[in-house]
Amino acid sequence: MMDGMACVRPGGSRPARAVGLWGVAAACVVFIWCGGVPARAADGASSAAEAAGAATSTPAPAATPAEAAADDLRARLAALEKEVAALEAEIAILRATGAPAVSTADLERRIEALSKEVERLRIGAAAATTQAGQSVGGLGPAASKVYHAGRGVSIGGYGEVVYQDPSSKTDDGAPSGESTTADLQRAVLYFGYKFDDRWLFNSEIEFEHAVAGEGEKGEVEVEFAYVDYHRKQTLGARGGLLLVPMGFLNELHEPPIFFGVERPEVEQVIIPTTWRELGGGVYGQAGPVSWKAYLLNSLDASGFSADEGIREGRQEGAEATANDLALTARVDWVPVQGLLLGAGAFTGDTAQDASGVDGARLLAWEAHAEYRWRGLKARALLARNHLDDAAEVSALTGQVIGSSQVGYYVEAGYNIFDGRTTTSQELSPFVRYEAFDTQAAVPSGLTADPANDRRDLTVGLHYRPIPNIALKLDWQDQGNSAGTGVDRYSLGLGWLF
Repeated sequence: MMDGMACVRPGGSRPARAVGLWGVAAACVVFIWCGGVPARAADGASSAAEAAGAATSTPAPAATPAEAAADDLRARLAALEKEVAALEAEIAILRATGAPAVSTADLERRIEALSKEVERLRIGAAAATTQAGQSVGGLGPAASKVYHAGRGVSIGGYGEVVYQDPSSKTDDGAPSGESTTADLQRAVLYFGYKFDDRWLFNSEIEFEHAVAGEGEKGEVEVEFAYVDYHRKQTLGARGGLLLVPMGFLNELHEPPIFFGVERPEVEQVIIPTTWRELGGGVYGQAGPVSWKAYLLNSLDASGFSADEGIREGRQEGAEATANDLALTARVDWVPVQGLLLGAGAFTGDTAQDASGVDGARLLAWEAHAEYRWRGLKARALLARNHLDDAAEVSALTGQVIGSSQVGYYVEAGYNIFDGRTTTSQELSPFVRYEAFDTQAAVPSGLTADPANDRRDLTVGLHYRPIPNIALKLDWQDQGNSAGTGVDRYSLGLGWLF
């Protein structure tokens, strides 16, 4: 088992560059604190609005100015469509009575002009912005956009640009061999369609690293695509490519919402965010308790690895082998305002009929808690994966696959602008500590790599000039039991709409 209380080592940092980066950050803080951007009524979403939305199904919030504008667009669309219908009826009457062609041609020109205006307004209504914090069913604010729509198309998205400057040395003083990088890490588009008050379609298309194609670093992926039947707030069903309902970030991972330039590594390795599989299931809510339960295709153990655990066993809906299926479920409870307690689990065989592997049943579970009070936001998460037949999977993959994989993290941040009525900005210093080990236990006769017993300390600033945009700056002390960790500074820009 990993030593969760191991000391964090600061090795490999570069003081001169640290002073420069943090000096710029301090100057920005002073400028923001002294000047500030005046509050705007349209940006009134607050952190409190996000509290239960991080993992629970919530009713649609009261209409914001942005939603009122969208309602106005829909009313204008209805009026124009009614006028077009009246003109078309008039043309039909004129043609039936043998009216001159010039009369009908004039009306047709008017219809064409009105139709163009209808199309323009439809595009505007579909792309009308959403406020950060308007989460539904645990999805991110932008991913929830279709649930707030009337009928028809909705368009949203998010993205992030990341600059990272790693140390030139590892913790033990050896050259790290890593380079400074700048990356359009993600550019994501949501497309949804609301058929009526009960049926809708929702999807996420993700572009990674700017350029995709043969020999390129980028990828184009469908993160989710499902049909949802929402009979009422207390009960619904959905099917398609679904996000596995585990952890904080697998369902809600839009950059302005979480602390840190990078997502917590526990929620990338032990819980392999973004984790999605094909299947279907039900969800619902009863008072302060919300729940989800899905039947999905299971993971493929041939993709498991020593350092990333189950991550590359995800099949992502791409001609997935479905000889083995899995069950996943989640429950969340909000006993009092600002406090969220919950747990999620995933279980199923992962051998997918691979030769020499009996079943390789995986039981993955996590427990999480979040507390918000005024400007304070604190989270804690514990995750554990247990894999049967790990020796057989190790023989299949040619790597030492952990029979037990464990991780946890705690984080806290405080918005120092909380309570100020003259600004809608947020500026949150935060700290996060996490420890995780993909080889916490290994099959008898095999040896774990101490480099897979890892500990990260992240300290940074999270600044939101408006709720939909975030600027992030942080420093990470990345350590492991082999002494090969590489510390780094990161700067990020994230958005959602």
